Amino acid sequence: MATTVVGQPLSRVDARRKVTGTATYSAEHRVEGLLYGVIVNGTVARGTVSRISVDAALGHPGVLHVLTDFGSLRLAHPVDRIAFYGQPIAVVVAETLEAATHGASLVEATYERQDAVTDLDAPDIPSQTPADEPDYSRGDPAGALASAQVKVDLELTSARENHNPIELPSTIARWQDGRLTLWDKTQWSQGAARTVAGALGIAVGDVRVHNEFLGGGFGSGIQTYDHVMLAAFAAREVDKPVKVVLTRRQFYYGTGFRPASRHRMALGSTAAGRVSALVYEVRIENARYQSYTDGLTDLPQFLYGVPNTRTAYRVTPVDVHSPCSMRGPGVVLGNFALETAMDQLAHELAVDPVELRLRNEPTQDEVNQLPFSTRKLRECYATGARRFGWSRRLAKPGSRTDGDLLIGMGMATASYHNNRRDSSARARIHADGTAEVFAASADMGPGTTTSVMQVAADALGLPASAVTFRLGDSSYPTAPLHAAACTMASVGSAAHTTCNALKAEFVRRAVADPDSPLHGANPADVQVRDGRLEASGARDSYRDILRRAGLPSLDITGNWGPGDADSKISTYGYGAVFAEVSVDPLLGLVRVRRIFAAYDVGRVISPKLAHSQAIGGMVGGIGMALLEGTVTDHRDGRIVNASLADYLVPVNADITDLDAAFINTEDPQADPIGVKGLGEITIVGVAPAIGNAVFNATGKRLTDLPIRPEALL
Repeated sequence: MATTVVGQPLSRVDARRKVTGTATYSAEHRVEGLLYGVIVNGTVARGTVSRISVDAALGHPGVLHVLTDFGSLRLAHPVDRIAFYGQPIAVVVAETLEAATHGASLVEATYERQDAVTDLDAPDIPSQTPADEPDYSRGDPAGALASAQVKVDLELTSARENHNPIELPSTIARWQDGRLTLWDKTQWSQGAARTVAGALGIAVGDVRVHNEFLGGGFGSGIQTYDHVMLAAFAAREVDKPVKVVLTRRQFYYGTGFRPASRHRMALGSTAAGRVSALVYEVRIENARYQSYTDGLTDLPQFLYGVPNTRTAYRVTPVDVHSPCSMRGPGVVLGNFALETAMDQLAHELAVDPVELRLRNEPTQDEVNQLPFSTRKLRECYATGARRFGWSRRLAKPGSRTDGDLLIGMGMATASYHNNRRDSSARARIHADGTAEVFAASADMGPGTTTSVMQVAADALGLPASAVTFRLGDSSYPTAPLHAAACTMASVGSAAHTTCNALKAEFVRRAVADPDSPLHGANPADVQVRDGRLEASGARDSYRDILRRAGLPSLDITGNWGPGDADSKISTYGYGAVFAEVSVDPLLGLVRVRRIFAAYDVGRVISPKLAHSQAIGGMVGGIGMALLEGTVTDHRDGRIVNASLADYLVPVNADITDLDAAFINTEDPQADPIGVKGLGEITIVGVAPAIGNAVFNATGKRLTDLPIRPEALL
């Protein structure tokens, strides 16, 4: 496929609107007659509301309504009792945000408390095997581990994490003639429409969701949470449009999170460094009212050629809000356990960590016995090691210093499944020669609006300036959730397929039209460049074809899906992440000096945006490794550090030299544009690479995330 736009390092097409403030986010839409809703949160982790007093709130100037009866709503959790701290118990609706906020503070509730457990490590709390994560085994892992010449057996933990995008969850709800319009901060407009329709008991076709601009998400906008349903419910009850925006503190209570986890990772190896056994057992926190699982066991089962492998996944139901996906969901934690153990094994064997991984490269996917579509992990190791300067690493921990600082290097492998899902698109060419492509996708920051445009432009044979990708509306053709690194492979492939079909329709019309210079030409010989159709020296154009037909535009809707490809091939993205850290032995302070990663993620549509994605994933990985952790007061389930003053995330001062390279490869077996997902994999190997670098600097094997200064003192 000849390309002129794909592969160009274009800037985001919506960048100017974002930096000048003309991009309109969910809470910024101007809706006539808008009222403001503020949610009142419960303050116990488990129980029922025995009494709620709203008189003081209703007496406050500007307060119009206080809604407390949610019995008609179907929510993910029970509405007749409290299942987690922060569960909504009322909505105050007022003429101004200030009045609604103060009114909410005047609502008083008393509770019939029940004994609650919010601690994953509380004794005597039974764990469960989730139905979608059964135990897995191949070979004889117990026997192979027992007889292994070299063994590593680690216990690891990770704290709960919250997403903390810049834009807070926000919804405007408006009813007109029995139909609901939502402007919502969601990563899946059509999923939100279905959820809200189900909660309210109305037809999905009566709900339209707009989400053109998102100020970050990281997974927090995949599910549709209480505040969205309550905004719609309140707007229906008061017969006026209502806006609900969660505060930062409410964000921690009102949406999901990356669950805390506990791991055991055991590896057995020959003296020559062939891993013969792997046993991985993991447990995560869960809500009592809803089961949630991440793909923690995916990479331990798949990444290396280990003939004897067992994984066991457990969830521990406690009295908390349900967890949800967060960038690199599940995989990032399972990989932390695996890559930390691999680094420890390399140390025990006195083998270079890269060499150990090379010795255990599989020849096929051992989980399902399928061939790899592409797996250029060896190239990732070689490129990353060369560009990073891995040869300068000293194997003995604590050998390298810089003044009073200890310096260490570490590395880790990264991988993520190449998710592709059924998707649709509509492509339209106008009489002026410009084109639009529509799909109900979203863009929370990776640049989907730009990269899908690039694919469409090449498929249509148009310059980038002539093509616009329209997204952010649930009424557009079907698209999957904007998550799981599936958007480009899915929506991009649908756009590619549909635009090629539209181009073919123009060619068909031209060669069949006696008035066209291309009349009678072989359609296969017609090339399209800059909107002009050419064959054997004759030319026509999109504009002229539409003019002769008397049409203002021509459009086609098309579909694409992976079909049964995953039953024939194993398709993953791969990466090798290298990190250098300094450790102050007196303060226990770890600073990341630099990170370099090399990735095999198929065809890179937009190099500039891909590099930005890689840097963003690294920043998130630094947060996971060194800073981020949600703290719960287990007496009542209150989150102690529910603010950006207390929940630590990386800031500019934490970020130094971050860089990435992409291996030149395509994956045409996976999808027609040859891409693999990029959004998730870029965080996957970062935390273990940093942890392994800390070990190289200090000789201390730290297995708890985040790595805290006191652990190094």
